[in-house]
Amino acid sequence: LALARFSYTLHTHPPYQVNSAKMGGGNGMKTKMSRDKNLAKAKAEGKGSQLATNAKAMNVQCKVCLTPFMCTLSAAKLKEHSDSKHPKSTFEACFPHLAAA
Repeated sequence: LALARFSYTLHTHPPYQVNSAKMGGGNGMKTKMSRDKNLAKAKAEGKGSQLATNAKAMNVQCKVCLTPFMCTLSAAKLKEHSDSKHPKSTFEACFPHLAAA
């Protein structure tokens, strides 16, 4: 009789459930919300990936191998490229637009 009473009290209580929609969530949820907010803020300000800007800056090109270089690269580094990659060609053959300057 005592066993039946014990099992009856176990089944009368509803199972414990956590409704995460009503609760604030954990640190992971806060981090995700913060990341989403910062991403939306960056998009609104016009900031974003640097990749598009870097692609536009690749306007110096070796005429022998057609490798693009950033416009901020020094002439010494371009000379190093022409000496190491194209030892049979001159610097003027690799970068004619820079040789005239």
